[in-house]
Amino acid sequence: QVQLVETGGGLVQAGSSLRLSCAASGGTFDNYAMGWFRQAPGKERDLVAVISWSGGNTYYADSVNGRFTISRDNAKNTVYLQMNNLKPEDTAVYYCTAGYSAGDGLGVGDYWGKGTLVTVSS
Repeated sequence: QVQLVETGGGLVQAGSSLRLSCAASGGTFDNYAMGWFRQAPGKERDLVAVISWSGGNTYYADSVNGRFTISRDNAKNTVYLQMNNLKPEDTAVYYCTAGYSAGDGLGVGDYWGKGTLVTVSS
């Protein structure tokens, strides 16, 4: 059974940094793109960042571009989200997702984690 487990959330002040991790288990993740979505209270779940299997292709939402960095370690089946210069509007539950995408594809959504809460105080 495939599992995605997110860690690293917490309460921080504006301007701080956090690194989220998502460990995948229970399957083979060759050619799986991985990414992060977030959902703020009362809002829809939005895409934050995605990275291809090779790591050679990434996508960032405009709201986080330049502040967040997505990376992965395929030997550990783990994807990371380094979040710098956090803002109160980054407050949300952050969800990890994986999807089969050959080559440098960025399609995700086959599997989801349960989320980790990030709260940024002003």
